Amino acid sequence: MSQTLREIAERLSTPSVVRKTVPQTTQEIDETRPVPKTQLIYAFNATGKTRLSREVKELVSPKLNAEPEGNEEEEDQSHPKILYYNAFTEDLFYWDNDLTEDVAPKLIIQPNAFTNWALVVQGLDRNIIANFQHYTSDKLTPEFNEEYNTRDENGNEITVAAFSEVTFSFERGNQEQENHIKLSKGEESNFIWSVFYTLLDQVVETLNIAEESERDTDRFNDLKYVFIDDPVSSLDENHLIELAVNIASIIKHSESDLKFIITTHNPLFYNVLHNELGRAKKYLLRKDEDGSHSLEPQNSDSPFSYHLYLKRELEIAIQTGQIRKYHFNFLRNLLEKTSTFLGYEKWADLLPRSEDGRTNPYESRLINLFSHSKHSAEEVTELEDDDKRMLGFLVGKINETYGFKSAASQPAE
Repeated sequence: MSQTLREIAERLSTPSVVRKTVPQTTQEIDETRPVPKTQLIYAFNATGKTRLSREVKELVSPKLNAEPEGNEEEEDQSHPKILYYNAFTEDLFYWDNDLTEDVAPKLIIQPNAFTNWALVVQGLDRNIIANFQHYTSDKLTPEFNEEYNTRDENGNEITVAAFSEVTFSFERGNQEQENHIKLSKGEESNFIWSVFYTLLDQVVETLNIAEESERDTDRFNDLKYVFIDDPVSSLDENHLIELAVNIASIIKHSESDLKFIITTHNPLFYNVLHNELGRAKKYLLRKDEDGSHSLEPQNSDSPFSYHLYLKRELEIAIQTGQIRKYHFNFLRNLLEKTSTFLGYEKWADLLPRSEDGRTNPYESRLINLFSHSKHSAEEVTELEDDDKRMLGFLVGKINETYGFKSAASQPAE
């Protein structure tokens, strides 16, 4: 059933009421089914995962007053009900490149209660550095600033708070150290995730103390939810698996009533969490043609078969005639995963062959062309009928050649 993201957010964060009939009295009663401890959601990029996290946040912790947008973080973080990691989390960090003065770049942390608690109150900077270096390199070192005085652009003296800036250095093989380097986007995401992960670990330890009076802070006594949206997509497979295992370990270690919602577009990350968190509720978030969404329960006993899902989506698009350019990306992804499993060197080797044993170069060029659109608007551009027929032909040939069963008529997992 298609729903709005708001309705799906309610489903994820609100206990459901089940109407039951008691056989002895045939009287209807209400039974409240609690929200599961962990809910794991798979969704493709651009499906609406980040907006979903915001909808959950607004349901769990709605704004009390119509405050300006800039006051939102301060209002929500004093005694938060939800802690979330998503694209908005990264907005708390930005680079000061100071191009006019040609000063070394530094990463600025916007004032917020969470990082202040982690860095200033708890002194977790060493833990953050250790986690960051673990997922990147022990030669890449962050350094948090101490408090210092400087002047603003108008010449007025100002005080820069401690732990509000981060600079990075890199130790080269010749033992020379390169200071004040700017991180790549992937390294920057790693660092921001390391801050959140370190904070989360400490929060769980704090809430595991049953007696509130014995905790070293009451800041998180009202915390009910943790929403994690695609932590770090730039990790290699080994580190991504380790990250998933570490997140699962924190969740399993949590002894309070804290609830966790995790969304991801990465099938490997999803499947590792699926195996680690056996009792978690699993879902597939879909975006329909009309812009509405659906949340489909997934089999709790087996991991998500990503390649079979891609094939099913392709076959449904072919049957309904709703073929878009992004379906060629699905096809390429399916060919890549199948070729890896079967031991082929290139995905194009799986394409149909002519009588002389050669593949049609036009087919591979077409898949390459349509699976590398640079602009989102190109993804929904109408295709020529010949291109649609080509997609249907290729999917049919793959099913025939490699023994796949047609999945379009079968229910989703």
